[in-house]
Amino acid sequence: MGRPTSIAELRSSGYRDRTVKEELRANLLERLERGEDLFPSIVGFSDSVLPALERGILAGHDLILLGERGQAKTRLIRRIVDLLDDEVPAIAGCEVNDHPFRPICARCRHLVADEGDAVAIQWIGREDRYAEKLATPDTSVADLIGDVDPIRVAEGRYLADELTIHYGMIPRTNRGIVAINELPDLPERIQVALFNILEERDVQIRGYRVRLPLDLLLVATANPDDYTHRGRIVSPLKDRFGTQVRTHYPETIGEEIRIMDQEARSSAAAVPLRVPVYMKEILAALTAELRRSPHVNHRSGVSVRYSIGNLEVLQAAAVRRAARTGEPEAVPRICDLPAVLESSLGRVEFDTIEEGREEEILARALKTAELEVFRRRLSGYDFGPLLSRFADEGFAVETSDLTPASDLLARIGELPGLAKLLERLGVEEESPGVAASALEFALEGSHLSRRLNKQVVGRPGASRYEGAGGV
Repeated sequence: MGRPTSIAELRSSGYRDRTVKEELRANLLERLERGEDLFPSIVGFSDSVLPALERGILAGHDLILLGERGQAKTRLIRRIVDLLDDEVPAIAGCEVNDHPFRPICARCRHLVADEGDAVAIQWIGREDRYAEKLATPDTSVADLIGDVDPIRVAEGRYLADELTIHYGMIPRTNRGIVAINELPDLPERIQVALFNILEERDVQIRGYRVRLPLDLLLVATANPDDYTHRGRIVSPLKDRFGTQVRTHYPETIGEEIRIMDQEARSSAAAVPLRVPVYMKEILAALTAELRRSPHVNHRSGVSVRYSIGNLEVLQAAAVRRAARTGEPEAVPRICDLPAVLESSLGRVEFDTIEEGREEEILARALKTAELEVFRRRLSGYDFGPLLSRFADEGFAVETSDLTPASDLLARIGELPGLAKLLERLGVEEESPGVAASALEFALEGSHLSRRLNKQVVGRPGASRYEGAGGV
């Protein structure tokens, strides 16, 4: 049978009549009972954030998500949309998606009074039941709630006529989900306009005696500092959000890498691209080190987007080398990391320090990350065969972001134990590009462990490794 096209057909079909929050609660319970993964694209929140979010939905609360930038707050909200029904009926042509059984706007009330159950209905998909607004200082009440439409007044209607109102984003998302990102950035007078929507579920426009009992879920995001310390959300508005959900950055290197792999765009190239896992671990460890750094502004945080962007630059650097040198495979190496720092410098907000030290702080954090991964991956590994090459006076290895893998391998020569090195680094399939990347990582780790000397020669990314005293 086709979908009902009138109120009469909808009544006879046995349509389940429920509010948005009842709909979300019922669909969430069904998925929980089936053991489904509710938010498959959200990494690292299964035991912390998602239980709080699920409890808020089951409680029928409006929600506020607190967290620093890049903590998947907006993505979480957009995934709540998946809990809505595929489609719901509304009176055809209604600006505020009136329920066929309970019209709230003047136009639909008059229509139902005149035509009864013969009034036509339309079906609205879940994607059309979601609206998102980034709060900015220039946001107006008219944007969110509505205002008088001068064109409708010019058409001959009286100002006191409810039909002269042009509804804003929130009434137009009636029977759906409204998200307001960065709620503290709304001026206080605009925040006050949300009081009735969150508590009484109605709107007030320019003194009109208009009551629209809206049916919606309101979700907002905010920075915890803005919310709890600076008081930029007015207190009565805080009180109207039933559930607070705290988000956080990935708690492990593995979670950070899963997000990087999921979100990073691969560089288009004519050759295969392989990124060794230890190179991803270095990027994830760099982000974690910056989040711990006393020199970084923790109110701003270091977003997961920082890790994602760094992986994209690392891949691009390897693809560029392959294109310039004719390598058959693009594999990132240690020599590509200076390009990562250069491209990401402006994405980290530092606390007040001496001007010009930003690059030094980033470089130090990168060395710490490299050494951390080196020790975790290669602790106890026998570097004797590699280091013995540098015992010969004058022996050195030069590499750069444009040195082909074959050239680097030729300079080092055949090395016993290379297969064991690749195994310890998590490399499953050997190739010249991967072997060169692993050996360069071993050289860098040996330098950071004070077993080799390193000099930067020429441009960033070009280095010379040579024996240290006693090698």
